[in-house]
Amino acid sequence: MSECPKKGKEGTKGQKQIVEENNETLKFYRLMVLGSNAIFIAVTLIFFDLFSFFNVAMLVMTLATHFACLYFMGYMARATFNDKNQVVDAGVDLNMEGGIAEHVKDMVILTSGTQLLALISNYFWLLMLLAPGRGMFFLWKNVLAPYFFQPATEPEVDEKKQKKMERKMRRAQH
Repeated sequence: MSECPKKGKEGTKGQKQIVEENNETLKFYRLMVLGSNAIFIAVTLIFFDLFSFFNVAMLVMTLATHFACLYFMGYMARATFNDKNQVVDAGVDLNMEGGIAEHVKDMVILTSGTQLLALISNYFWLLMLLAPGRGMFFLWKNVLAPYFFQPATEPEVDEKKQKKMERKMRRAQH
């Protein structure tokens, strides 16, 4: 059986539901970060030289990226409560489509995936270049291209001034 599309307006989430979903989302991404780092460190300790300069540098870079992303998501999702422990403001919905949290979550996924794939080959670290590449694409698409390619707008002329100019032009022709 196929479901019919729902009619009417889509329901909105309550503040309490947003807080609960944000906590679940943060928990999921924390576990992803802890898991990828634990696997990377364990496998590198067992099979490779963890303390080579390259491994330490890449581990520090991924740890800094993970920390920054998790801190930023936690800051965005910070809820405020009143004296009765009721939600006053749920913070930003981390699961909202098209929001900045979506890009931050993508960064955590990219970093964790790259970290695990790098156990196969160090060339997978090059995947980290996708992050600044994507940033440049968004900068071009949303800021630079509209600025450079916007159509030229003619200055709006007041109706009275337009009529006055037309009369002057007619007088000059006669």
